[in-house]
Amino acid sequence: MPELQPLRADHAPAVLAFEMANRAYFTATISDRGDAYFEEFTARHDALLAEQKGGVCAFYVLVDEDGSVLGRFNLIDITEEHSATLGYRVAQHATGRGVATAAVQELCRLAASRHGLHTIRAATSHENIASQKVLTKAGFTPVGPADPSDIGGKQGTWYQRDV
Repeated sequence: MPELQPLRADHAPAVLAFEMANRAYFTATISDRGDAYFEEFTARHDALLAEQKGGVCAFYVLVDEDGSVLGRFNLIDITEEHSATLGYRVAQHATGRGVATAAVQELCRLAASRHGLHTIRAATSHENIASQKVLTKAGFTPVGPADPSDIGGKQGTWYQRDV
């Protein structure tokens, strides 16, 4: 069974493989990370770990039994008001099986118990029906329009869940 794990330094090779294998799939619904992301991956991974250590963000990976990464689930911009923004992405071959919904639900539990959060927000584009379903099934409700700058230049909606 896949396990949601806090991001660690030794996850780097599996995370890079995940991002490379799913790049074209992700860019169909969200903005491409660009070539620089892959060229500077090690430095970026180290920077994420530093942010996590500083308590600004909490990064998680969904690790399959074989050690491969099935998804990334992140709480970013953790505030003094005990809120954060959720971001996630799941490998194409893992979609449609409830993996994202289960991981988002688990992350919501961790957000409250481990990170002391009260509110989580997430934005998704109008075209990303799968993400809308995941958020709704995980207990999020629409709370208003998302600015295109929040979701890669696309129109969308903010969702919110109290944890």
